[in-house]
Amino acid sequence: MGINTESDIEANLQIGPTSEGMVRIYVEGGGVELPMDFSPDEAEDIAEEIRAAAARARGPSRKRK
Repeated sequence: MGINTESDIEANLQIGPTSEGMVRIYVEGGGVELPMDFSPDEAEDIAEEIRAAAARARGPSRKRK
């Protein structure tokens, strides 16, 4: 399965700080629990990548709201 492959799998996504000063992205679905911890700097890098992907997905003709 790749980035452009559609799926009917449903999952729950949670994002928040841990008591250890990390940022956790927690994905749960299909009987799988996947906690991923990142340093605050890594989390900011991921956020920038998500923003850039959203801008590319909008394409050049769609303006940001």
